[in-house]
Amino acid sequence: MGTAMFPLGAVLFPHTPLALRIFEERYLVMLGRLLDETDPAFGVVLIERGSETGGGDQRFPLGTMAQLSQVVPQAGQMQIVARGTERFEIVAWLDDDPYPRADIRALPDLEWNDALLPLLEEAERIVRRVLGRAQLFGGTRWDPEVELAEEPLPRAWQVAAIAPLGELDQMELLRSMTLGGLLRATIDLTLAAEPLLGDPVPDGVIVVDDEGPTDED
Repeated sequence: MGTAMFPLGAVLFPHTPLALRIFEERYLVMLGRLLDETDPAFGVVLIERGSETGGGDQRFPLGTMAQLSQVVPQAGQMQIVARGTERFEIVAWLDDDPYPRADIRALPDLEWNDALLPLLEEAERIVRRVLGRAQLFGGTRWDPEVELAEEPLPRAWQVAAIAPLGELDQMELLRSMTLGGLLRATIDLTLAAEPLLGDPVPDGVIVVDDEGPTDED
């Protein structure tokens, strides 16, 4: 059978919410089958080339599982909320009919060490500061004051998720082999991105929930 997969033009991080509007027939079929399962989840991978709709896209071989938590029917579509859990790598892509599926291999969780606390605090300080500047230039989906998890491991992933970076930089963070490496790369990439912020444009819509960051188109 394989694992249900949802290729997106965005990176999902562990411990980070994901809100989607599903309207394409193949993903409505996927959702219907997932809802028959006791613990519904699907994999999210970044599209390397191509479009989110219609198929035929090329996909990165690393992604994050999304645990389905809420489904709200709407006219001709479904609004869902899920949350990133463990990372995985693609072993093999299967037939996309009736929806994308793959054989996957779970990647080990990163391990927290209390000695990393100063690095986490520094990463969060830098990300929030640059987010504040990016917000002035219309270059972020996240509020600089967004509430994050209390536990340090989820918080570290969420700091990486809200950093105002492009998808390729986000993929670099998702590939991190250690938590210290994740935090150091978050700092380095965020500082490197800061000078690239553009001219001010009107702010977008920003939504924050109680469990961490989320956004809405």
